[in-house]
Amino acid sequence: MKILYVDASVRPDSRTKRIARYLLDRIPAEKKIVNLGEEDIRPLNNELLELRTRLSAEKEFENAIFHYAKDYAEADMIIIVAPYWDLSFPASLKNYIETINVNGIVFRYSDDGNVEGLCNAKKLVYITTSGGKIISDEFGFGYVKALAQKFHGIEEVEYIKAEELDIEGAKVEEILQKAEKKVDKILEDETA
Repeated sequence: MKILYVDASVRPDSRTKRIARYLLDRIPAEKKIVNLGEEDIRPLNNELLELRTRLSAEKEFENAIFHYAKDYAEADMIIIVAPYWDLSFPASLKNYIETINVNGIVFRYSDDGNVEGLCNAKKLVYITTSGGKIISDEFGFGYVKALAQKFHGIEEVEYIKAEELDIEGAKVEEILQKAEKKVDKILEDETA
């Protein structure tokens, strides 16, 4: 099994990463890490978008601009780690999503205009933490879930969150352990 681990958390001592490590340590598999804090993934500009569109239309996918999309499409499982910032996730994750969402690699349009997912992954796990309450799951997780299921063909999308970690009097360790128990449940379901 090949796992793609996409890390949008910039803090080395991140609580989001703690939960992700708990998951990663329990899955024996080849793991590819994309640390978005270290990668130079920029928002698409006109020049890059035109190049990508032309190469995609010609099915010339050997260009280096497609390596993130290929890694995403070839993974058997995808783990996305993103803190809940400003009602969503860090901008680096949006830049990554724009980079990987390539027609002909991650999805394609059928003859009748419907989207068909081309990804190998059967499961995507989205992990997030928040200092306060997560106002709505739809802005961060919901967006990733919709793309995974409706564009990428990844049917099973799991959500692990730990929220209210910075509220005065919060029992941080208990909150994080509760999230780790959700990891245990996902892994039990995986082996059942």
